[in-house]
Amino acid sequence: MMCGAPSAAQPATAETQNIADQVRSQLEEKENKKFPVFKAVSFRSQVVAGTNYFIKVHVGDDEFVHLRVFQSLPHENKPLTLSDYQTNKAKHDELSYF
Repeated sequence: MMCGAPSAAQPATAETQNIADQVRSQLEEKENKKFPVFKAVSFRSQVVAGTNYFIKVHVGDDEFVHLRVFQSLPHENKPLTLSDYQTNKAKHDELSYF
């Protein structure tokens, strides 16, 4: 993958689920609600001065959210950050860069 170029969408992995789990509380606080389900379905990544992860997450029923999570470079020793998110997504909605 070229630096700056987003990867193709791929199925979520255990690592992707771990990243989503680490920002779950940030999303729930911003949305002022608890999600009964929080299962990463697919993701894309983009190498910048760190890594952006674009993650599609199933949050119950037919509802999905799209997350943009930033992981800083290892030497910066910073926690994962929920940079942005989109709610009211459906299973068939393509995971975009936002």
